[in-house]
Amino acid sequence: MELRLLRYFLTVAREETISGAAEALHVTQPTLSRQMMELEEGLGVKLFTRGNRKITLTGEGMLLRKRAEEIVDLVEKTKAELAASEDIVSGDIYIGGGETHGMSIIAEVIQEMREEYPYLHFHLFSGNAEDVTERIDKGLLDFGVLIQPTNLSNYESLRLPTTDTWGVLMRKDSPLAVRDTIHPEDLWDVPVIASRQRLVSGDIAKWMKKDCEKLNLVATYNLIYNASLLVEQGVGYALTLDKLTNTTGDSNLCFRPLEPRLEADMDIVWKKYQVFSNAAELFLERIQKMFVEEA
Repeated sequence: MELRLLRYFLTVAREETISGAAEALHVTQPTLSRQMMELEEGLGVKLFTRGNRKITLTGEGMLLRKRAEEIVDLVEKTKAELAASEDIVSGDIYIGGGETHGMSIIAEVIQEMREEYPYLHFHLFSGNAEDVTERIDKGLLDFGVLIQPTNLSNYESLRLPTTDTWGVLMRKDSPLAVRDTIHPEDLWDVPVIASRQRLVSGDIAKWMKKDCEKLNLVATYNLIYNASLLVEQGVGYALTLDKLTNTTGDSNLCFRPLEPRLEADMDIVWKKYQVFSNAAELFLERIQKMFVEEA
């Protein structure tokens, strides 16, 4: 399967018409139509549903789009690494992580490195631990910042010198807002919004002191911003880490820590036996040096 065909396929998927994709690619419509039919024949599956006005992807087409995007991204990342000059410190560094105030440490390192090496470029990916580790395993990310507890057996890691505090995000006019802290039983009979990954495993499940399946779980999330919109509308109380949502000034929201207090450690991880680009190797050396100095 040629990389060129994958690029053509992704353009058709994006434009949703052969004519629009052909114009974007500067090829003729018959040529593009023929190549897409040849791609379907070569794979032995139907990739498109061709309607009167637009083309939509089949289930197989959506799977190919996901894989094709990963392949193209990896090729571009590899080309950039190979093209980086040996005389000038340059290149791209790819970092993934969940929403955590601990990323401020990474931001500090990035700012220092950008001042010293202006030709370095950083690319951030936001997602939960499963999203981030999948992309590390595929070579799409150099590093990931993971909130504990997470299985680190497949990775090298460094513990970040910071912790986040678990608590509950709620409206300021909610009944629980009068509390200074939130106890497990406070959440047993109220609508809860939580990260599915964190709720069913690890410290949150232990803290809850109740079968999580018996909670009134009205919604789940992987990143807190959209969950905070649900909280603002009064849908429920969101279990989350502190310092991620604005609760100051005119905000309708407030944050209350859990009691007993529950903190989350964080690690920056990378794949074992990883062969880094010069840029990524420099980033790793910088964060290792910083941690030694702070230890």
